[in-house]
Amino acid sequence: MPHTARSLDALRENGDELADATVATLFERGEVGTFNTLMRYVSTAGAPLPDGLPAVAREYLRATSAPPAWVDWSEMEKARLFFIDNNVHISTALSFAAMPACYLVPHVAKLLSATHGLDYPSKRMAETGQFTVHLMQPDAFEAGSRFVPAAQKVRLLHASIRHHLRREDRWDTAALGAPICQEDLIGGQMFFSLLVLDSLHRLGIHMSTEGAEAYYYAWRVVGAMLGVDQDAVPRTLDEARAFLDLYMVRHMGPSAEGAQLTRQLVDLYEEVVPGTFFDPIVSALIRHLIGDTCADWLQVRRTPWDTVVKAVPHLLGVLETVEDRSPLGAWALDRLGHLTTVLELSSLTRGRVMHYAIPEQLKKDYGISSTVPRTRRWTPPTPSVS
Repeated sequence: MPHTARSLDALRENGDELADATVATLFERGEVGTFNTLMRYVSTAGAPLPDGLPAVAREYLRATSAPPAWVDWSEMEKARLFFIDNNVHISTALSFAAMPACYLVPHVAKLLSATHGLDYPSKRMAETGQFTVHLMQPDAFEAGSRFVPAAQKVRLLHASIRHHLRREDRWDTAALGAPICQEDLIGGQMFFSLLVLDSLHRLGIHMSTEGAEAYYYAWRVVGAMLGVDQDAVPRTLDEARAFLDLYMVRHMGPSAEGAQLTRQLVDLYEEVVPGTFFDPIVSALIRHLIGDTCADWLQVRRTPWDTVVKAVPHLLGVLETVEDRSPLGAWALDRLGHLTTVLELSSLTRGRVMHYAIPEQLKKDYGISSTVPRTRRWTPPTPSVS
């Protein structure tokens, strides 16, 4: 059943009952510090839980330790191969389209600016990249993998932000709904799935319909593990398009917080890129992928590279031709893609592993002060609203 403004309004009232109850109990019992310390040792699925872990946390971790029973593992394998084939392009879309899209929702930008960690955008980007890389490993849901614990911790992180903002009466629930509500969780899922696919299409990347559908399916699984209401999640890419269009029309716009977060993102990647000659390409890529109106809202500066970057799809088309016609070329490009992703993560993390933790407090003042067959090429669903 397609979503309407009224059905999305209903989703704004709900958070994540299980995670919210867990976090509330940890704070009530003064066990957050103990939980964060011990959870640094819980980084792989199937590992014994440490002694001294609060009982409520132990129960939560056991209840969320397995993926949904409905997961189609053949689809997940297609998604993994799609990621291997397009990892650099996906990383580019995540960094320069999906993240800025989050900043285009004023109340989300305001919320993101409330966390101490957002003073350090490299941490946020590294966590996002690391999370995606963990998801696309062959053993992502098996013992020894890092994805499941990461998902468990991110879910609690969201709940902790809801807890702080509600407890400290720093969120206009009547006007904005619950912090990190179900509508925003699904909206974020659309940014990291459908919007990434849109960006790959804009870059001229050849995607099969099977690959695109599998990638979207993988993020449906992620959403389920992050506490998203599966009865409300769009099941198909056409339904996803309708949801995303409606969500964007309802919420996207300019904000000081969104512009500041984008500036931090651009500064970060200009620092990661060696030298200064190529610095403007960061802004140019964002503008190319999200469009001029959205880029203007985020105060992304215009540069001479705005025209140059439009040649990227032609360059990528040449590389794809090499990949299609030469098995050796395909292997070399896949390895190069893997190495590029690893090096980008290494630059963002300074070689460290990112640990997700429950923040014990928020900023006092938040704001701006601080391989799939190449058949049936995928075409994005048409816009559902003008």
